[in-house]
Amino acid sequence: MNPILYEINTRCWLRDLTDRRGRSVTLADVPEEEFNRWRQLGFTHIWLMGVWTTGPRARELALNEPHLRRAYDEALPGWSPADVLGSPYSVADYMVPAALGGAAGLREFRVRLHDAGLKLILDFVPNHLGVDHAWVAERPELFVSSEKEVEGTLAQRTPAGVRWLAHGKDPYFPCWTDVAQLDYRRPQTRAAMRQQLLSIAGVCDGVRCDMAMLLLNEVFNRTWREFPVPAPPPAGEFWAEAIPAVKAAHPDFLLLAEVYWDLEERLQSLGFDYTYDKHLYDDLIHRNPVGAQRRLIELPSRFVAASAHFVENHDEPRVAALLSEAEHRAAALTILGLPGMRFLHEGQLDGARVKLPVQLGRRPVEPPQPEIRRLYETLLTTLRTTAVGRGRGELLAPRPAWPGNPTWQNFIVSQWQQQPEAFEVVVANLAAHRSQCYVPLTVPRLAEFNWSMRDLLGTEAYERVGGDLAAQGLYLDLAPHGAQLFHFVPTQ
Repeated sequence: MNPILYEINTRCWLRDLTDRRGRSVTLADVPEEEFNRWRQLGFTHIWLMGVWTTGPRARELALNEPHLRRAYDEALPGWSPADVLGSPYSVADYMVPAALGGAAGLREFRVRLHDAGLKLILDFVPNHLGVDHAWVAERPELFVSSEKEVEGTLAQRTPAGVRWLAHGKDPYFPCWTDVAQLDYRRPQTRAAMRQQLLSIAGVCDGVRCDMAMLLLNEVFNRTWREFPVPAPPPAGEFWAEAIPAVKAAHPDFLLLAEVYWDLEERLQSLGFDYTYDKHLYDDLIHRNPVGAQRRLIELPSRFVAASAHFVENHDEPRVAALLSEAEHRAAALTILGLPGMRFLHEGQLDGARVKLPVQLGRRPVEPPQPEIRRLYETLLTTLRTTAVGRGRGELLAPRPAWPGNPTWQNFIVSQWQQQPEAFEVVVANLAAHRSQCYVPLTVPRLAEFNWSMRDLLGTEAYERVGGDLAAQGLYLDLAPHGAQLFHFVPTQ
């Protein structure tokens, strides 16, 4: 089963439920209709983004940072200081705060998820800890540090005197001033964070690992080379140590890596079940169908099947603000029809347009766009009745419909089969013009039958001769941004 992950902004979601219900709603008493809807739409995993405790120092920084205040103004006009809770990625404690339901509330929520046939994903932020975390004061030796003040550090008094702890950072951007950088060149840091991951694994069914590639030895050593350590760093990779330990304790535990810079395959090789497919996201959003098709077809099938495909998440702009409805539909069917994890974001299914800073605990009320809501309800409920995501899936390689027609390069086509005498073909034309192609099908015994093909998302229906399909392939002629889901069965 290829998972469908649904990311929820936990703090804002519970605030919305509280406002609608007129009473406090926590993880302990989420209305039953939420679980029912997730099940009806076919989600397999719910990611509660931002469920851990944050602290007052991080909140103060989030409240007073000028560029963040401008972002709050844009996303939530009329916001107040009470709306700023601090970044959920400045973790002060890997405990659920009482305001969200506490540890007992999380346990109850997970039980109800399981009763509905779904699993729970939580955040693991391995690269850094919030400036409010107890280890900053109690275990400063776990962090990247300097004996003297340098740019991008914070002062911390220790028994040996003042040490300057580095703020966490992505090496291509300014540092994050609300976090302290853990030092993965130190065995004690690795041991502490491995234990932390094991602890989290005891309360959920998987984790989304924030900026997972920053821990790779090559990346880490290059980023922090100006902060030397007294002993040579471990030769092995942290993930090669931590992931087997988690899998030994929890064999079905799922690990999703946020990863960029073409390091996805490296993290897959170290044990991650899924890695972000940012390249496909960029191609879809920037209207590059040729690049999207070429890359997907050239990649090993196992790599695509271990990728998390998305057109939106909390780090990216809202897709409804970037693509037209037709483009949105084609992009959505593309990611939902590929082998691998299908990754959707709260608000995406209603056509939300406001990208919310993660530091905010309240979001604007955006009326749902009926067309977008119908689009996702149709896609998700229809896919549940097919082999898509459940059977054997593979990408197909289109070829020209006739010499001199380059439009075959605009298609993304996947084939799925679960039963021996039925299969589905998912088709998207990502171009802004009509496109044609032939697609070789790989279904066993294709030539032995004649086939009825029907578009489950529309009204088109055709009869095809199996021998012709086997010899020539399936001919496709789609309108601009056309998106179709063909169900094939042998004719009587």
